[in-house]
Amino acid sequence: MQNEINDFSFRFKITFVRIILLLILLAALGVIAVRFIFGLHTVTNLNDNWPWGLWIGFDVMCGVALAGGGYGTALLVHVLHIERLRPIARGAMLTSLIGYLLVMAGLFLDIGRWWNFWRPFISWGHDSILFEVFWCISAYTIVQVLEFCEILTERIFRKLHKIFVTILPALMIIGVAIPTMHQASLGGLYLLMDGRLHPLWWSPIIFVFFLLSSFFVGPAMIMIESAISSKTLNHKVPIDVLKSLAKIGGVAMLIYLILRMTDLILRDKIGLILGNEYESLAFRLEIVIGLIVPIMIVFSPLSGSRFWLVVYGICASFGVFLNRMNVVVTGMIREMGGFYYPSIYEIIVSFGLVSAGILVYLFVCENFKIVDPNAHRKEALPKIAPV
Repeated sequence: MQNEINDFSFRFKITFVRIILLLILLAALGVIAVRFIFGLHTVTNLNDNWPWGLWIGFDVMCGVALAGGGYGTALLVHVLHIERLRPIARGAMLTSLIGYLLVMAGLFLDIGRWWNFWRPFISWGHDSILFEVFWCISAYTIVQVLEFCEILTERIFRKLHKIFVTILPALMIIGVAIPTMHQASLGGLYLLMDGRLHPLWWSPIIFVFFLLSSFFVGPAMIMIESAISSKTLNHKVPIDVLKSLAKIGGVAMLIYLILRMTDLILRDKIGLILGNEYESLAFRLEIVIGLIVPIMIVFSPLSGSRFWLVVYGICASFGVFLNRMNVVVTGMIREMGGFYYPSIYEIIVSFGLVSAGILVYLFVCENFKIVDPNAHRKEALPKIAPV
């Protein structure tokens, strides 16, 4: 097996954008080192009133949702057998794996006494939603690593490839089931915030909203990923595949929007949308940019354009980002008695984690069979700088 690794030539193209990403990552690693040595207070604006900030809101809450494309695509391709979507299955799985690894990093960063990270493995808090979230995310990450081993062993450790091919169907089933639990449970955490989280976001079915949004943001992220892959890896996903996937995501978004509005009506909170408070403005921004605009794109002739599909992907992903940050920060401001602003160091770390994810994705795609650069003819694409 050692000979196989030695015979395998790894490559990684160096470009200006990749150098910038590496520099951001190095800066983030420096901040992380300071955080671990001197504590959270040295690099964050977190305190007893605001124990959750950017690292939980973006790196974890958003990260888990944005990484949901893996289980959603596995459900569509390997369970429902929608074969026309198979060209994007491996890319979605890789994006999801990287996303969950970054989520684990974000969780680790946010632990006050980080050296106690191992305690949930032996101290079982059965009544805690966070305990269930911790175990589900940990288990799902392990499952995704094992799924990726099927791809890894195509190029190195080939003698083990048959083993991973054999167990892959079971891993797929487990990998579809587990995320539905922690995606919903992250929303379920806020069931405890009745009367504290602003009523535009608190709901007795907030866990359903979190689960649905984690499903429809998967296709959105794949649109963005496909544009990057086309520009950097010369890989082109057929337009009919992207259009079909966007329609599936659009249907889920429409159901989500109807449920959100119906929930507000039944709780007699619909009038809050038209208010002049910052919560009302944030909610309208989330709904318009994150739901209405992408739904209009998907169910119009614009869905036949790669450019507009990327716009759909950006808007839908940004909408989920707004939703999670609104739940974690905006909707809690009145309860906390003041605003929370992330420090520059918190922002650097978040950008560093994103940079790490992009660099790992490009490295894996350049060295393993994630995409086939010769599978499809190049067409006109949105102008994206080479990375």
